[in-house]
Amino acid sequence: MPRIPFAERFQVTQHGGMARAANSAVTCRKAVVKAAAPCTRARAGAGVNGAYEMFYTDIDKDPNTYNSGRARLRLPVGSRVSYARLYWGGNLRVGEQKPPKDNRRVLFAEPGGQYKEVLADTAIGHRTSARSDAFQASADVTRLVRASGSGSYTVAQINIAGGRSAAGAWGGWSLVVAYQNKRAPLRHLALWDGFEDIAPGRSRSVTVRGPRIPAGAGGRLGLIAYDGDRGAGGDALSVGTDRRAPARIADGANPRNDVANSTISTLGRNEGNREPAYGNTLGYDSDVFDIKHTLRSGGIRATLRMSTTKDRFQAGALFLQTDVRR
Repeated sequence: MPRIPFAERFQVTQHGGMARAANSAVTCRKAVVKAAAPCTRARAGAGVNGAYEMFYTDIDKDPNTYNSGRARLRLPVGSRVSYARLYWGGNLRVGEQKPPKDNRRVLFAEPGGQYKEVLADTAIGHRTSARSDAFQASADVTRLVRASGSGSYTVAQINIAGGRSAAGAWGGWSLVVAYQNKRAPLRHLALWDGFEDIAPGRSRSVTVRGPRIPAGAGGRLGLIAYDGDRGAGGDALSVGTDRRAPARIADGANPRNDVANSTISTLGRNEGNREPAYGNTLGYDSDVFDIKHTLRSGGIRATLRMSTTKDRFQAGALFLQTDVRR
């Protein structure tokens, strides 16, 4: 399938910020490669999905679902949701082959609520290679999240294959939310999405234009990506302003040379407000980084660049929050 380049999905300048809840939908069931660590260690931090038989996470005790996961969305008191988008995706071909006709549908439950069917409202990224059959879909869920606000959201029935292959199984979901809050700084908020294959020697860039970024401004950047293997190395995320060369970003959960490393993290810490909360998702990334150091010179635009020299991954979305005033 032709590539789906990143395009702007949403942008606004307002007092507020960006929030995110996310989880993976598969994990390891048993090691199938002799040198592989046991699953308990793999989930905590050691291991790549191609070394394991993979199976679904399923926390809802509902016999009608075969995969489900939960994560908490945290919004400051007094916030109003401006925009919310749910992203989901995974690998359709592992030990089994799942039909792509089910890519467009998931089940979504707000805090304390029942499942509602959510259907993708946009073009689906679907990329078949010799090793995998990957997809990403998304839907506008602003009305549902605005009515429910903070709390634990559950997503089920993502169309993902289980089993074992050299590429491995992977998949998960992220709920990305822009909110307005009069107590928060004035910020520019932007969300971009697509479905880009980031292969060795290839880079992809997104340029975000908005109000001038003052020198020394604060900022955060979020990345949603698929099939990044921990320890493979070579993959990087960089940010720059105006004509200055983008600088690599990293934190305690994401080394500068291994950013697509199967983590769900916020500012360098494993995001623990989810069920299950494995430190190694074995193929799904949803990370939020502090990028203040890359904005120290300011400018009228920001350039976000994804690249790799070894590991191969698919990038699904980027979201950016930058202060408009120091």
